[in-house]
Amino acid sequence: MARILPARKACAVNPLKMSAPLGGAMAFMGLDGCLPLLHGSQGCTAFGLVLLVRHYREGIPFQTTAMNEVTTIMGGLDNLEQAVVNIASRARPKVIGICSTGLVETRGEDIPSDLKLIRERHPELAETALIFAPTPDYVGGMEEGWASAVTAMIEALVEPKRARARTQRGRINILAGCHLTPGDIEALQDIVEAFGLEAMVLPDISGSLDGHVPDQYIATTFGGTTVEDIRAMGSAGLTIAVGGHMRGPAEALKERTGVPYVLFDRLTGLGPVDHLVETLSEYSGRPVPEKLKRQRSQLVDAMLDGHFYFGGKKVAIGAEPDLMLALGSWLADMGAELAACVTTTPQTRLAALPAAEVLVGDLADLEAMAEGCDLLVTHSHGRGMAERSGTPFFRAGFPQFDRLGAQHQTLIGYRGARDLIFAVGNLLMEHGHDHVEVAPSRKQFHAAA
Repeated sequence: MARILPARKACAVNPLKMSAPLGGAMAFMGLDGCLPLLHGSQGCTAFGLVLLVRHYREGIPFQTTAMNEVTTIMGGLDNLEQAVVNIASRARPKVIGICSTGLVETRGEDIPSDLKLIRERHPELAETALIFAPTPDYVGGMEEGWASAVTAMIEALVEPKRARARTQRGRINILAGCHLTPGDIEALQDIVEAFGLEAMVLPDISGSLDGHVPDQYIATTFGGTTVEDIRAMGSAGLTIAVGGHMRGPAEALKERTGVPYVLFDRLTGLGPVDHLVETLSEYSGRPVPEKLKRQRSQLVDAMLDGHFYFGGKKVAIGAEPDLMLALGSWLADMGAELAACVTTTPQTRLAALPAAEVLVGDLADLEAMAEGCDLLVTHSHGRGMAERSGTPFFRAGFPQFDRLGAQHQTLIGYRGARDLIFAVGNLLMEHGHDHVEVAPSRKQFHAAA
């Protein structure tokens, strides 16, 4: 059981945490035909936009209400109204996802009432879904913003299940956490479909941020979960939620539709994936496909090959809670020691992490704690500390701006865990010292004889 230590200082020296508005806007990027709108200053939007562009290397459709000093004092209704009307008339999105920022939340803007008034004034917005997610910068981090946005999507779009509505057992809902990459979501869909089931993912960034090129310019997101699919989530027979921060959205969906859910804290490593496969096999009534059995066998072999290089290695990891729980538990399964753990927000579920303590802090704290470690795991902002200490550095999480293909990095499923062993194991081999058996000298040989 890990002890969770609160933050030790009033400011972040070298920030590890990403903001809640960024997490909320990124979740809206997983909807088809959506345009995220940050209700705040231009700087709030520009900072998040730069991170997304550098990570995904794609054009990101973001908008802002461009609050200034005057509108901050007088109120932001006019800015919000003008932004929504302009976006709807020019880009014609199916959904406008509105995320608040610390600026408007501190002032106490009543955004739901503002949106109601805007709809009354502009009947032309009747076909456009306006979804508001409260995501103040000063509450939580990226996971909390993502979860808030997904909950808002469910409450705004999912149709309550009627008493006589028929359940489609062949359909299951997947509530994907923000720590899952587009590659992770594709892998999860493949596993579900191997059992003859249809997966409806919310939000599905594998459809919009997977690096494909549309035939023509589109001002909104292209690909992802459609509004029609979200409305029909109540007809599914089961919901699978991935990540502890998705418990709230799963509860909201169950309360609205009655669809039961299963929560997976992580899907990285042999045991968690076995649990997923067993759940799907039991639910579908089908045996485990030979393809998955083969992939499992490959993972077991990779664990046997790789554990020599992981055993006893000291690891420093800095990540959002659910990504830390996934990667930290997997590293411990491989025989590594979690010597330094720094996360962004205090979450009780991190007590299950096989470490002595978890500090809520920043990258400066991680650097101070990581002295003598054999491996550093965090996002690309950790490259400076890795260079200063000469520690092998494995990039994981958001953002990753100094490597290509971050959106296709796959850490879940049998194949994802297998490839993760190879990637981290090769890094440790490259920077480590292999045990080499030296032939005995002639003098030692004669003495032994």
